[in-house]
Amino acid sequence: MTNKLKKYQYSPSLFDTTQDIIGTLPLKLIAKWMESEQTQEIAQQLLEPYKVKGYSVSSDSVGLTKLTKQRGLLEILAIINQPKEILYGFGIALGGYSVGIWAADNTQMFYPASVNSETLLSALLTIQGEISKNCQIKIGIGAHYGDFYYINGGLYGLEADTIEEITENQTEGGEIAISQGFYERLPSNHNFSILQRDEVKTIIGNMFRVLDGPTLSNVPPGNKQYPIPYSEPFYADLIAYQNRQNDPVFRQYLADKYLQNKVVVLIERENKDAAAREIFMFTNLGFSAKMKDIGLRLLAQSNGEEIKVIGSLGIYTFDEATAAFNFAQAFRYELAAQDIASRIGIDAGQVLISDLAVGGKDIAGMPVNIASKMAQDKGEFGKLYVNATIKQLVDLSEFTEISYTVSGVEITAYQG
Repeated sequence: MTNKLKKYQYSPSLFDTTQDIIGTLPLKLIAKWMESEQTQEIAQQLLEPYKVKGYSVSSDSVGLTKLTKQRGLLEILAIINQPKEILYGFGIALGGYSVGIWAADNTQMFYPASVNSETLLSALLTIQGEISKNCQIKIGIGAHYGDFYYINGGLYGLEADTIEEITENQTEGGEIAISQGFYERLPSNHNFSILQRDEVKTIIGNMFRVLDGPTLSNVPPGNKQYPIPYSEPFYADLIAYQNRQNDPVFRQYLADKYLQNKVVVLIERENKDAAAREIFMFTNLGFSAKMKDIGLRLLAQSNGEEIKVIGSLGIYTFDEATAAFNFAQAFRYELAAQDIASRIGIDAGQVLISDLAVGGKDIAGMPVNIASKMAQDKGEFGKLYVNATIKQLVDLSEFTEISYTVSGVEITAYQG
């Protein structure tokens, strides 16, 4: 069990900032928790107004890292835009709600318990069929029926986190994975072909792969109003670009207008365990707020920019490699002083940074992907990873060179 976090341990201004918007930390709720005795009963009382029961359905593109080696950033953004429109079109047609901002290639929908489980599963099969026919990339889908907390447009709780993690790390292109909770909602005489995945063990029970079954005859049109992770002007240009991908002049115009060269620092902290799920949630939200607090203080000294802090992840950008490297080292030290281990990836290159319509920012680009692969996919907690692109710009004399292949891409990194 970790020590209780209190408001006095944070910068005085942190909880006064306007952060309670879609896609950001629910700082006002975190503040109430920190001002309390932080018992399980209080956690349940604070969360009760936000409790919902239904289906959390997440998706993640497959093979995107390899594809980014072959296509430019604008082409990639156009490619991953198409499945999102399909997913959102079906989602709202069935009475679902979009969750958060659909950053990069990930999506998440919430469907209330009133949605029929067979209809939803048929819709997921139809979605995969439409994406297979009309899109240049495949996705994996994960779905779970259970209890969640719907706060400021985001879906929170251990069950929500678990199905997201399974979708991102344990689904293949074209696959639909459903949890035991979803499976048990289906009637015994259903017409779906479903296979239990014995190799996947989770805190939400068994997982199942849907192999086949009835699809929907009425296919809703794709919907371009999904929660886009871009500014409205860029999104309008991206839609135009989808029909002009063979126009190099237009492509260069958009690149000059929107893309920037930045050094990206991606930081993932470890989650702190707790006996009760509700306390686990608040504990980790408190440490996310701690990341925001540390980042804002350190950024004031290094001329960098916070892109976002969400869950256990923080992403920051810099113009200079040395400033980024020093920031990462200082951030790691401050987290360690709080008994929080982290793993950090740093890479540089072209990125798109967007001001979101709901407030806040988001980012896309190969440096974000590579930083994630180094830190999250292959990294050890307590370590910092620097890609070869900035090897000559910082002192890596005490770092060790490592090479590996992840998602079909060969990476040479420096670990220290």
